[in-house]
Amino acid sequence: MSSPPGRLTIYATLLLAGGLVGWAGTRYFNGTTDSTGQSTLPALVNMTPAPAGGSEVVAIAPPTATRTNFIVAAVERVGPAVVRIDASRTVSDLPDAFRSPFFRRFFGQDVPIPEERVERGTGSGVIISPDGRIVTNAHVIDGATTVTVTLRDGREFEGRVVGTDRITDIGAVRIQARDLPTVPMGSSSSLLPGQWAIAIGNPLGLDNTVTAGIISALGRSSSQVGVPDRRVRFIQTDAAINPGNSGGPLLNDRGEVIGINTAIRADAQGLGFAIPIETAQRIAEQLFTKGRAEHPYLGIQMVDLSPEVKERINQGDRFNFKVEADRGVLIVEVVEGTPADQAGLQPGDVIQRVNEIQVASATDVQQQVEISQVGGLVKLEVSRNGQLQTVEVRPTVLPVE
Repeated sequence: MSSPPGRLTIYATLLLAGGLVGWAGTRYFNGTTDSTGQSTLPALVNMTPAPAGGSEVVAIAPPTATRTNFIVAAVERVGPAVVRIDASRTVSDLPDAFRSPFFRRFFGQDVPIPEERVERGTGSGVIISPDGRIVTNAHVIDGATTVTVTLRDGREFEGRVVGTDRITDIGAVRIQARDLPTVPMGSSSSLLPGQWAIAIGNPLGLDNTVTAGIISALGRSSSQVGVPDRRVRFIQTDAAINPGNSGGPLLNDRGEVIGINTAIRADAQGLGFAIPIETAQRIAEQLFTKGRAEHPYLGIQMVDLSPEVKERINQGDRFNFKVEADRGVLIVEVVEGTPADQAGLQPGDVIQRVNEIQVASATDVQQQVEISQVGGLVKLEVSRNGQLQTVEVRPTVLPVE
């Protein structure tokens, strides 16, 4: 249909930012420009001049896809320093007693003995120095007889297990190499729930996998996470962390390492946990310098005090003391011969502060003791029979079972 005489035919109309930008006649634009003269609108393609008096269909090309964002930038920055760790260990379900000469003497040499089997597992790790120092999870390499480290560029190295620490689940591996890429270190101290979190690793054997989410929570205690034997305040994230991610980095939006991922809960669907990078660095430094990690030990058993706990203790006959305070951390037992015993701490003492830091839970006390030095001075402010006292304790090394 031809247009009425004298009426201007509009060939294309584009709705942008709430306004209408039109093209008329046979003049075509690739887009509009900003204050610098750069085009800000998508290009128009497949334009064919309309026949006289007719209309024209204009195809508008979709915007060019953005090739980079902060996640891509973070991965490009850190990815080369994230490694795959393949570990194998020889295990046997046969008790040692069955291998003894005593057993052979009574049952003979012909009794079949089950053969040992080899377990293999895959995890991740991060390179922290150009000369081949690698941090991972202790459970990835604990008891390993052979360790193979594979870089993202395909190079493989034989790894040597320097040490492991089951208390924090941090392990150290060394490879013989030079000029290796390293991860940039960040901090977990200023994190807030809701901030971005990026995980890199090799989950389920799928190398160089990247997942992203947010920081879901901070300071999760070991008991909350379900591993009460650990001395860690975990970072919780909804970035997917699966077996194989263990030992890989958790990054912030700047591509800095804020934690070491650990797949410690098989039933934690939608939840992942990471060891704060400060804890990982402190333990790794001990492992690389001493081959072991030393944890300060006081020798006390504690419970979180509440009015309900206070009432149960005061009404029962299990303890030979009465509690005056309603809040704090109650010492229920002092192990004989330990630093706490030697310093004069007593059952019934209620810990209020550790090194001038107010504490509200046994986990808080443990955290403050953990960051102290073995043989150093730890000051505990306790309430005893309603009176505040300061007790100085010099922790020793946590006994290894």
